[in-house]
Amino acid sequence: MRHILCALAVVTVLAPATAAGQGVKPAVFAGQFYPGDPARLAAEIDGYLAAAAPAGPPSGNIIGLIAPHAGYVYSGRTAASAYALVRGRAIDTVVIVGPSHRIAFEGLSVWPDGGFETPLGVARVDAGLAGAISRASGARFRAEAFAEEHSVEVQVPFIQRALPDAAIVPIVMGAQTRSTIRSLAAALAKTCLGKKVLVVASTDLSHFLPKARAQATDAATAVLIQAMSTETLIRKVEAGDNIMCGGGPVASLLLLADKAGWPKVEILGRSDSSAFGGPVVGYLAAAVLAGVGPAQDGFTLTPEERAELLRMARAAIVASAERQAPTLSVSGYTKFEAPRGVFVTLRKKGELRGCVGFIEPSAPIGQSVVQAAIYAATEDTRFSPVRPAELKHITVEISVLTPLREVGDARLVVVGRHGLVVSRGEHRGLLLPQVPVENGWDRQTFLEHACLKAGLPPDAWRHGAKLHVFEAIVFHE
Repeated sequence: MRHILCALAVVTVLAPATAAGQGVKPAVFAGQFYPGDPARLAAEIDGYLAAAAPAGPPSGNIIGLIAPHAGYVYSGRTAASAYALVRGRAIDTVVIVGPSHRIAFEGLSVWPDGGFETPLGVARVDAGLAGAISRASGARFRAEAFAEEHSVEVQVPFIQRALPDAAIVPIVMGAQTRSTIRSLAAALAKTCLGKKVLVVASTDLSHFLPKARAQATDAATAVLIQAMSTETLIRKVEAGDNIMCGGGPVASLLLLADKAGWPKVEILGRSDSSAFGGPVVGYLAAAVLAGVGPAQDGFTLTPEERAELLRMARAAIVASAERQAPTLSVSGYTKFEAPRGVFVTLRKKGELRGCVGFIEPSAPIGQSVVQAAIYAATEDTRFSPVRPAELKHITVEISVLTPLREVGDARLVVVGRHGLVVSRGEHRGLLLPQVPVENGWDRQTFLEHACLKAGLPPDAWRHGAKLHVFEAIVFHE
């Protein structure tokens, strides 16, 4: 189900895409997905944008948007809630990343130059940035990937009305694999961060499900996106789960925000096609932000500091797998001398491969990360020690904890924000903030599993067990 066809959007089109270097790609879906008359199209989009005008500015720097790509009659109002947030901003280029619905291929196809035509005129392609992204990601241009692909084209008229001076870089993602998702995120981080660039991840949600199931599935996906549970999303995308057709572009955008530091997702709108009858398709709009702010107690880590901790953790894992002595060097970063609780989580092809850490801030961060990485690779009793042959398949995630804070009321535990420690006597169990989100748990289920982790009955939180919450700075390779 990797190449899901978008419902309410499947049209047989014969017009070919323009080859690289030959000028402007003509509009293919005008008159089908959106009005073909320029005046009507402009008036329709402007009406959507006006109705969706935000009450105030977002709480951070807007790295990108998530927007649907069905026909405007179905998803235009939802898409507008994303574009209204950036309307009139000083943005030089919008990178549009959409999934391939009709052509199967590996990797990415980046439109190199020229422009994209719509009834509103020609949106210029930023050839310099397109080339830089292509080189950084190893993408190869495939004209056929754009020939009948609506996921990119339907975003262009909204950009023309909301950001009339912006150029575009159209990208189609083929097979939405972990390697492609991560290579795109790395390329975007290298070429776009620090510039006036907006990334739009083009996706619809679940497809062709009965209404109740569709709405439940979409609500769960929205929670995963808002909590930035990128690893869970990638696993679902690679497994072909019917949650999003553009899960790969969304995951790349979330990884980009994580690289930018202090990321956050704000859900701006969610709807579906149930009012039109037939099988339901879901739509979501969101803003992906960075620089939102520090952790609960004011402690922060810059992108460079995060990268260094990840490097140290991986070096320790490699050394332990190869039976060498790991280094405890903290690379001169003074923050690494601060004592913090730390957990290191290892995943192999998306599946848990080890997780060990320290609840209390008993040692400096640098030392704790190295030690937790070694223990995660060698001492997690649920798994055998990591072998050298596995190293290339393993990714590292680090959680740096804020101090524990006792709460007397379980209703103060917030899923998606808090990690949880349940204790009674000598029994103690911890679950990281990302765990309930990845498993789709509500608050009560979260509390029950934390009790079980502590070796207590699942209702111990109702009968005298102490509850402590914490937040975490979570980052990964």
